Amino acid sequence: MELDLYQLRNLISKRRDEIEQSVSGTGYLARTVIGVGTFLLDNEGNVDLLSAKQLATFEKFLKPLLELPHHQLTRKS
Repeated sequence: MELDLYQLRNLISKRRDEIEQSVSGTGYLARTVIGVGTFLLDNEGNVDLLSAKQLATFEKFLKPLLELPHHQLTRKS
């Protein structure tokens, strides 16, 4: 899977509220999800470098937010 690094950087720097909403009530911490995103940015989006737990976090929280249609990226909640 190839990640759009610009979109990932935007998600973890400017759309943190969406991350916080997605983890609300799950037992996960937003900073954990942001940490996985930062790890991916540091490693050029190479998902193969993620541990099993990191991959689960990515697939549960980051991937769905990155797959939102472009028009939803700019909406305000």
